[in-house]
Amino acid sequence: MEEEEPCIPHGGFFTFVLDPVPKYIRIGDKECEFHENFRLLLHTKLANPHYKPELQAQTTLLNFTVTEDGLEAQLLAEVVSIERPDLEKFKLLLTKHQNDCKIELKSLEEDLLLRLSAAQGSFLGDTQLVERLETTKATAAEIEHKVIEAKENEKKINEARECYRPAFSVLFHRAMEQADRVGDTQGRVSVLMESITHAIFLHTSRALFEKDKLTFLSQMAFQILLRKEEIDPGELDFLLRFTVEHTYLSPVDFLTTQSWSAIKAVALMEEFRGIDRDVEGSAKQWRKWVESECPEKEKLPQEWKKKSLIQKLIILRAMRPDRMTYALRNFVEEKLGAKYVERTRLDLVKALEESSPATPVFFILSPGVDALKDLEVLGSRLGFTMDSGKFHNVSLGQGQEAVAEMALETASQAGHWVILQNVHLVARWLGTLEKLLERFSQGSHRDYRVFMSAETAPTPSEHIIPQGLLENSIKITNEPPTGMLANLHAALYNFDQDTLEVCSKEQEFKSILFALCYFHACVAGRLRFGPQGWSRRYPFNPGDLTICADVLYNYLEANPNVPWEDLRYLFGEIMYGGHITDDWDRRLCRVYLEEFMNPSLIEDELLLAPGFAAPPNLSDYCGYHQYVEETLPPESPTLYGLHPNAEIEFLTVTSNTLFRTLLETQPRKALVSQELEPSTEDKVKNILDDILEKLPEEFNMAEIMQKTSNRSPYVLVCFQECERMNLLLREIHVSLQQLDLGLKGELTPTPAVEAQQSALSYDMVPDTWSKLAYPSTYGLAQWFNDLLLRCRELDTWTQDLALPAVVWLSGLFNPQSFLTAIMQTTARKNAWPLDKMCLTVDVTKKNKEDYGHPPREGAYLHGLFMEGARWDTQSGTIAEARLKELTSAMPVIFAKAIPMDRQETKHTYECPVYKTKTRGPHYIWTFRLRSKEKTAKWVLAGVALLLEA
Repeated sequence: MEEEEPCIPHGGFFTFVLDPVPKYIRIGDKECEFHENFRLLLHTKLANPHYKPELQAQTTLLNFTVTEDGLEAQLLAEVVSIERPDLEKFKLLLTKHQNDCKIELKSLEEDLLLRLSAAQGSFLGDTQLVERLETTKATAAEIEHKVIEAKENEKKINEARECYRPAFSVLFHRAMEQADRVGDTQGRVSVLMESITHAIFLHTSRALFEKDKLTFLSQMAFQILLRKEEIDPGELDFLLRFTVEHTYLSPVDFLTTQSWSAIKAVALMEEFRGIDRDVEGSAKQWRKWVESECPEKEKLPQEWKKKSLIQKLIILRAMRPDRMTYALRNFVEEKLGAKYVERTRLDLVKALEESSPATPVFFILSPGVDALKDLEVLGSRLGFTMDSGKFHNVSLGQGQEAVAEMALETASQAGHWVILQNVHLVARWLGTLEKLLERFSQGSHRDYRVFMSAETAPTPSEHIIPQGLLENSIKITNEPPTGMLANLHAALYNFDQDTLEVCSKEQEFKSILFALCYFHACVAGRLRFGPQGWSRRYPFNPGDLTICADVLYNYLEANPNVPWEDLRYLFGEIMYGGHITDDWDRRLCRVYLEEFMNPSLIEDELLLAPGFAAPPNLSDYCGYHQYVEETLPPESPTLYGLHPNAEIEFLTVTSNTLFRTLLETQPRKALVSQELEPSTEDKVKNILDDILEKLPEEFNMAEIMQKTSNRSPYVLVCFQECERMNLLLREIHVSLQQLDLGLKGELTPTPAVEAQQSALSYDMVPDTWSKLAYPSTYGLAQWFNDLLLRCRELDTWTQDLALPAVVWLSGLFNPQSFLTAIMQTTARKNAWPLDKMCLTVDVTKKNKEDYGHPPREGAYLHGLFMEGARWDTQSGTIAEARLKELTSAMPVIFAKAIPMDRQETKHTYECPVYKTKTRGPHYIWTFRLRSKEKTAKWVLAGVALLLEA
């Protein structure tokens, strides 16, 4: 290896000479093979005091651990070299001079040490050595003087350079070139900062999905404002964490228990003292604000209107968390400007201008979007078409790698375009592709361009696209439109006038085809409502719709009458149903088709949604688009059969996810001032001590088991619950003790301990606890309080092992085992076969406190909540949910076992019971509940019972 050997200390930066390219580099004390693509990570040349200036022109900086300060230093050098080249030239000369002085001084020291070590006897008689000492002393003094002088000059240069620090390499250069010219330095710096900030925002946003753009925008705004000291770090920390430890019943009817509990947590902060009393005392004013359509745009009541923007966000998050995404957009608009929140359309022309033979364009695919179509339109405009031979389209898959390699080679020489579709399907070839792209870009035709497309990985661990490939590409996301209007138009765009006229049964075909398009828009649109829309996520796509249209045509042509049942089966069980893996989701799909595809679609006026009837028999294809534009009601969950609360729930979950992501991506030093706030370690230590202090003792199983010889199903459930609770309590206790030792420095932290510390600091339940616990969506504080309640309930049950008067079903690890125990107990008592029995439930009009003893048969249950509707106690049936009441508590439910043939099925709704709102795998049972409405209404509304609100 060369003398100027590339080397990096752990966690730092290194610079190495690229010409000639070294074969190996050293990282710490390890020698690693150098990969040429490292050069592509960051093309930034900068002055490096560790290397001679003549070498620096050939160097490229590679970041293995990018720190904020290091990146800032690199980019500052870039800015100054453009804005003040005289300063940067002087700094280079000064750096060279300082290096020369250090080298000379080091040489003198080494020579002197060598002579001293070789001297024999008294060195005072060695005249040459003494003279050398004198020379060294004089030279050292001179160098010292020069160093002092150089430091003074460097200080002045750095002061001049510091003016440009806020403005920070192709992207930065372009932003600086486009910035307006301003005479004075400070004005120019402001212009540069704004131009570069906006350029980075646009560049980054283009590669983000819609759901992630607000996260990035909010993070950027918060960091800028923290730097400017325009927001208080402590208040931002509270806004992001929003730890609500205790549950308080709301004294006002316009706030839920959750919202009031949040207000009580907010009231503990100095700036918000008394807000709980004000809300209760001025309920009329606060109700008006809380129930307004856009509270984020309204003034807060009383003196609270004078609060800062960040303080208003805190109050809004407590009372109307569903409006936080809108509030954050308003916050950014006010602080950074309107251009940061404007919706931007995909500009493929601009992306093409920024690309080059060495910089491909990478399309991140979304279901329902065809990246190739947009590219072909642009290509035909610029003369790059398949007909002309200048556009190579390679759809990757087994055996297509060789075709792709030939296309790349040809295109690089002749200046063609190449699109490599679905690169995620050739995982093993991606490393080769990365090298090919680099090789063919060198000395290629200037018109040569490469485009790639790939689907996103379901999880980070399944991500297979090489980092270098992504870093060197211009990444573009292009998502399908959202909302019923956009989805319905998009569904209709899959067909044309010829499609409408193709079938001999024209009226039937057109009516069913439109209903099919509306059905497709519903199943695609419901995905955004999360688990209440679909229990699991499915990749519905336009291909499902077009295949169903072909099936429809074939079946209408082959049958004298419309085969409704056959069509519903084919569409719901095979075409769309082929994606569906959950039984309850399959029922939903089936009910949609039963509602939309029946004889009344043709014979009568069929309402596809409230206020939206199936269109009459229109002859013109464009007439259907016009009908949709003129007739479709405004966007609402009701268009999908859901209750308006589904939108509130969806927005609340989106808001909570957004803030959780923002909290986890905050730089550690950004949120708290070290002088005013305790460190993260101190906070974790306080949480740890609090949990250990309150953590109950494990249940003494030997002692409990001795209390009775009766091993009834109920007693066995109690034993099992205690054993599972013991495992959880033991894990919490042991892991916290290990963490405590780690914080004290008495134990080397393991990855598991570090993960636990991180979880506690973010108010999250550590994974090692969750694996042994019950499913829950609570934060740590609320989860731990819930754990204490569960322990207390179990403690009461173990006193005499008698069945509690009312069983807290939600407080059990395994509620299925208890419901099964009800059946087992009844089966034994009546000598009935267990496989011929079922549970029947009767919802009472009473609460838990109204019962003093259990029923003679079966059990009383409490702790359940209804989502998507509510229980009307007076009529004893399911009813429409109240607006903004996302879940409603159920009265005590009496559950007992009966033979299946005695089960009442008329006027009932089969209601699934889930452990949490996430539904899916957390299904436990089905309760038949009385209903005056037809079942389809509750199925489409996603009505379910939950054990956790």
